[in-house]
Parts: sequence; C-alpha cells; structure tokens
Amino acid sequence: METYATALLYAIPFFILLLLVEILYGQFIKKQHHKVLDTVSSISSGLTNIVKDSLGLGVILVSYPFLLDHLALMEIKASWLVWLVAFIAIDFAGYWNHRLSHHVNVFWNQHVIHHSSEEFNLACALRQSISNLLGYFPLFLFPAALLGVPAEVIAIIAPVHLFAQFWYHTQHIGRMGWLEYIIVTPSQHRVHHAINPEYIDKNLGQILCVWDRWFGTFQEELDDVPPQYGVLKPAHTWNPILINFQHLWRLTLDAWRTKSVKDKFRIWFMPTGWRPADVVDKHPTEVIKDVYSFKRYETQASTFLKGYAIFQMVCTLVLILFMFYNYSEIGFGGLILFGAYVFFGIFGYTSLMDRQKFAFFIELFRGIAGISLIWSSGDWFGINALWEYGSLVVAGYFAISILGGFFFTYVERADVEQQIAL
Repeated sequence: METYATALLYAIPFFILLLLVEILYGQFIKKQHHKVLDTVSSISSGLTNIVKDSLGLGVILVSYPFLLDHLALMEIKASWLVWLVAFIAIDFAGYWNHRLSHHVNVFWNQHVIHHSSEEFNLACALRQSISNLLGYFPLFLFPAALLGVPAEVIAIIAPVHLFAQFWYHTQHIGRMGWLEYIIVTPSQHRVHHAINPEYIDKNLGQILCVWDRWFGTFQEELDDVPPQYGVLKPAHTWNPILINFQHLWRLTLDAWRTKSVKDKFRIWFMPTGWRPADVVDKHPTEVIKDVYSFKRYETQASTFLKGYAIFQMVCTLVLILFMFYNYSEIGFGGLILFGAYVFFGIFGYTSLMDRQKFAFFIELFRGIAGISLIWSSGDWFGINALWEYGSLVVAGYFAISILGGFFFTYVERADVEQQIAL
C-alpha cells in the first residue's frame, strides 16, 4: 500500500493539471462542461477512493498470487510477451467486470458513483467507488494465471491500466478516425456514460474496444442523438459518500419490504433496476423517463459558497498528499485516524454544498476533534518535522471549518433564501 501511496503522489498532480487544462480550454472556447459544485463533488469522490484504497480497506475474495500458484500451466519467458499478455488479460478482465457491474443489481452499487455526474468531463473520471469492499476482480484474471503471468507484472500494469482510462472522459475531443476501431475513445465513452435508450449499457471496454465489438455491446456516437449524462435514478446530492451507498440502501429497503421470500434473496442478483412486483407500486422511486427534459441537480449556491467548497477540496487534497508523503511514519493506526478525518471532512463540506443543516454539526465535531488531537499531541501526524508551524496551520484550518460550517448553514443560507423569496 505504501508503493500505491507513493505512486499517487505523482499521479494526483498530473490529473489535476489535465483537469485545469480542460477547464481553461473550455473557458477559452466558451464551451464550458464543468460546474463548480459538480466538479468539486467529482474530485472529492476521487479523494475518498484513493484514501480507502491506500489503507487497504476491504476483503479480497481470492488473490491473484493464489490463482497463479494453483492454476499456472506454464510460464511465459520472453519479457515483452509477458507485459503484452498481462495488458490484454487485464483489459479483458476489466471488460467483464465492467459488464457485471452494469447488469447485476448488487454489483451496480459499486459502480453507480462513476456514472452519477450529470456532466461529462475529466473530473467525472475521478468518481470512483468506496463501496467495493469485496475484492473479486482477480477471478477475472484466470487466463493470465493459466499462462503464468507473474504477479509482479500484474501489480505494475493494473494501476497503469486504470490511470490510462482518465483521458477519454471529455467532450472536447471528437471522433478519432481509425483509432475508433482499436481503442476506447472519448466519443465511445460519451456513449457509455449516456442514459439515452440508444446508449444505455453500451461500450463497456476500458482500453481496447474490440471486446465490445466482439461481444455485442458496441455503439457508436450518433450525430442525431446527443448523449445525456447521469443515472436513471438521480443521486440528488453532491455528497460522494452518500452516492456510494444509495443503490445498496434501495436494495436493502426493497428486500425488507417485499413479502416474497424468494424476492428477498434474488433481488441482489437480478438485472440492475429490477424490483419486486409487490414493492414497485407501494414504494415508487424516481426514474427518468425523458432524458432530454429531466431537471438536473443543483443547489442554491452563492459565489462565496462555491469558493469555499473549492478551498475545502484543495485543503483536503493537500492533507492527503501529506498523508501519502509521510505514509510509513504515520503508521497503520494513525493512517486509519487520518482517513477518518478526511472522510468526515468530505462528508461535511459536500453536505454544506447540498445545503444540509446537519453539515454544521459534522464540521463542528470534526473541527473540535482535530484541534483536540493537535492540542493533546502537539503535532498533526508528524507534520511539525517537515514544517514547524504545520500543526498550527492545520489547527487554523479546523477553526475555519467550524466557522465556515456555521456561516454557510445559518448566515449565508438565510441571505440566499431571502433573496430568492424577494
């Protein structure tokens, strides 16, 4: 996990740089595909994901080294062939894992966050899951295990393969000629993120588009069908932690409410969106019928609140980068505590973005807990070793969070509501 954290120290600034380039380019050509709160929500989702993954939170059903030890029929000797086979095997596995996530109720929960943005831009690529607590992906790598691809090679290719999926989440790149027949392009991935009936659950490939073409899930972008983005059951929140578990909560409620014992069990493994017949009428849920006229989610947000949301996101990012930089010195117990502060922070400021009144109490609790830790230990997870005033700055940040939570919950909110009433 320390190696992963180190890799993120370099990857995160690169992703943020590309994101800024896209935003500036959109401003330059006067065709902006970013909205402040949506982009903050997307980046915040990515932050929760990398913290969760760096801490190794979850249970691996079966590991790739285990499969390799028990299934390998041979061992590929040529080095270049090992890397090629590993890449193809991971991409093939990614296609089927992605397809499973789209077509089975319980697995959709861990993927819905990625589709939850009603915009399509590089930021939404960062919407990654924290609800994937059961690791089963290695099961899809059994072809690589049969061929004896070393675990070390898989460990290197896997994150590279993941990071390589970032660039095509954009509306600024059109069709790419002959490359459309080989790799996943922005045009193809716009189709994938769309909720139009013509596009739903199409283009499930991750790097190579050949799997979609071979297995019947390919759909090109149509000139007369502009993609509409989001999910058919809208999230209605900027809070990425809530979005991660919304679908699971709906499934749990339906399983509890149905009188059919059979449905209580099979709901989890039925096609995505399936609900027991005796629950559908009694407990209807919002489903978008007309993808061209649905009301997209937005909240009453002043320029000041938008700026504050960006401030909180940037501070959280800086704290996480420090966490990764000081990973080994902090220790596992400290990392868990650090991660808790991050999660509470993201939950707090995205709840402010949602204009939830309870957000202040989350910020109050987080702020007091953070200042108390600094007061009792005289430090913030070793930051004073890097900068003697580090813990004071972090304490100041927590104080600002408390004041900001109060201001945007009870002062600025009232002013905005009064202006709307007038």
